[in-house]
Amino acid sequence: MAPYTTTTILAALAGAAGVSAHGYVNQIIIDGKSYVGYNPTIAPWQAEQDSIGWQNWATDTGFVPSSSMQDPDIICHLDAKNAPLTATVAAGSEITLQWTGWPDSHHGPVVDYLANCNGDCTTVDKTTLKFFKIDEMGQLELGAGGGTPGYWASDKFIDDGFVWKVTIPDSIAPGSYVLRHEQIALHQGYAEGLTQMYPQCINLVITGGGSDNPEGVLGTELYRSDDPGILYNIYNDESNPVYQIPGPEVYQG
Repeated sequence: MAPYTTTTILAALAGAAGVSAHGYVNQIIIDGKSYVGYNPTIAPWQAEQDSIGWQNWATDTGFVPSSSMQDPDIICHLDAKNAPLTATVAAGSEITLQWTGWPDSHHGPVVDYLANCNGDCTTVDKTTLKFFKIDEMGQLELGAGGGTPGYWASDKFIDDGFVWKVTIPDSIAPGSYVLRHEQIALHQGYAEGLTQMYPQCINLVITGGGSDNPEGVLGTELYRSDDPGILYNIYNDESNPVYQIPGPEVYQG
């Protein structure tokens, strides 16, 4: 789809500016305990950080473009490497993810996945991880027309103080998992290949009495650049009554 109004073009240009304003997960809170997230802005000087968040080289807190959906960068962000630490969480518990910030022009869905490492997440090959979706939120209100975007999960996230909460399903079997938390920015999503993907990965050891081990999808197979929820014009979506969140269906337990 193509943009239709001057307002649309101006909004897109404004959203594309100021890459340095993008955020990252700098704090993870589990059962009242706080863990430090990975800070990519200091990666050139301190690549190895004592974090449960995976290392990545989005030093400008930038994105993976949707033109790179089949590139390993889409799995856990740019040149991502395993986090050296893990955090323990009981199945059924809520995890709080605190971001440093987020541009209000970057409207889009928020999705969360888990992948069983079937061993040690600090050494697992990320290209072998199979992710199943455990949570998603998309568009909450349609746009008003005339190039005005609606109200999205990203807007709620901003209104909540750049905080996102996700619950680990209580039916999941114990083991070592990677939590893949992702913001998808659609402000340039009217053109194929320009949607911005912001994946963040976190090492977890899940405890509990569950037994489910859902079959997942390789990270490089989660999306295509022309998926309806990726190639999408947020500036004239009043004609689209239902936004289709990309990726597989949410695991129901």
